[in-house]
Amino acid sequence: MGGFFGVVSHEDCVMDLFFGTDYHSHLGTRRGGMAVYGKNGFQRSIHNIENSPFRTKFERDVEELKGNSGIGSISDNEPMPLLIQSHLGSYAIVTVGKINNEDELVRQAFENGHIHFMEMSGGRINATELTAALINQRESLVDGLLYAQEMIEGSMSILLLTPEGIYASRDRYGRTPVVIGKKEGAHCVSFESHAYINLGYRDCMELGPGEIALIKPDGFQSLSRPRKEMKICSFLWVYYGYPTSSYEGVNVEEMRYHCGERLAMRDHVCSGQCSGCPGHASETSVSAVQPDLVAGVPDSGIAHAIGYANASGIPFARPFIKYTPTWPRSFMPTNQSQRNLIAKMKLIPVDALIRDKKLLLIDDSLVRGTQLGETTEFLYQSGAKEVHIRMACPPLLFGCKYLNFSRSNSELDLITRRVIRDREGDVVSRELLTDYADPDSRNYAEMVEEIRRRLNFTSLGYHRLDDLIESIGLPKEKLCTYCWDGRG
Repeated sequence: MGGFFGVVSHEDCVMDLFFGTDYHSHLGTRRGGMAVYGKNGFQRSIHNIENSPFRTKFERDVEELKGNSGIGSISDNEPMPLLIQSHLGSYAIVTVGKINNEDELVRQAFENGHIHFMEMSGGRINATELTAALINQRESLVDGLLYAQEMIEGSMSILLLTPEGIYASRDRYGRTPVVIGKKEGAHCVSFESHAYINLGYRDCMELGPGEIALIKPDGFQSLSRPRKEMKICSFLWVYYGYPTSSYEGVNVEEMRYHCGERLAMRDHVCSGQCSGCPGHASETSVSAVQPDLVAGVPDSGIAHAIGYANASGIPFARPFIKYTPTWPRSFMPTNQSQRNLIAKMKLIPVDALIRDKKLLLIDDSLVRGTQLGETTEFLYQSGAKEVHIRMACPPLLFGCKYLNFSRSNSELDLITRRVIRDREGDVVSRELLTDYADPDSRNYAEMVEEIRRRLNFTSLGYHRLDDLIESIGLPKEKLCTYCWDGRG
């Protein structure tokens, strides 16, 4: 994934830039960078943050960088910001997104006279450099940004730091957010709306899909109209978004409470305070599960679990605690076995809340199933009587093709697709996958039961897509739900 932050101010902006960028550390694990513009022109610093937090790598840079405007990024992939010199002038650039037609765009760039690209390890080209090459094919930065948005298949939100201010361009379909904040003498632009609250900024404007704005210390100017069609990523609310952020006016934490509430309703349990849920509609409704405690898998499952507990009346508890002193951020190595070990080492069990208990755990999503399966087995070994699992989103059936959400190389990394392959063979039609995505179909029920059996859960339930959309509160046509139903 990745995130970015930018500031334009009448005063030195480096401290605001440092903290605002650091507040995006949950979105990336490999590279961090900042670039500023001031009396001495452009200055830039990029560090590897795989083994330590952003702030520890940039403490010295904060003292050395000077400027009234700047941009920063956190990335899972390419190093940023890049400094570009072209016929459009000099600028720094950061991006968030994914380019699916990279080979075609590189070939076209060579045909149009582009001489070379810097090659990263593994033979890949820096997607941010390719984006800059597209921008530079036009006669102005605005035309170049519009051209890049038209040419890129996938998604790309962009910040350009120039001597006159910051150009911000939200991706064509608004799959990721870009929001502007303001305070006296300064404006900022951010992926996450929570990143500037403690810096004294207040909400100002959220860019629409494909919209471009030029941001200066005293204000901003919209340079292109937002597109009508929007497909913002639903998974931002389920998992990636930070709890204090809001997208399109919908807060992440509150949305997750709604998810948990609806999961409880589908389990036919409620506290009696709701209206219209399945468990409250009839005196004969009986809970499908009767756990002693409800818990969330830290950290992203916790809010969903609170919502479930509030709606069901079942006590919320924390049967394992994330050890934060040495794991303050989501360090995840590329090796799968190492990732599993790291995930296990982060969580320390609370025996008093596990032994002889019937537990209901809520996690944000089930991808491969390895980590949650191992967690469940560990709970059984620790004396748990039952381990019921609820997922805060529908079954993941399709790898994301719009954002760099997944490290998976194949859709067979998804436990759902492995189960379907074992049932149907190597070639599965889109029509059949659509049936597996239907929560009212027999194939769906049998797929979920097989996953439950393989991972040894006492019971397994997924959030329905219609309930998820209702939890968000935006119209279905404004949301990207591709990873669940194949409709982007």
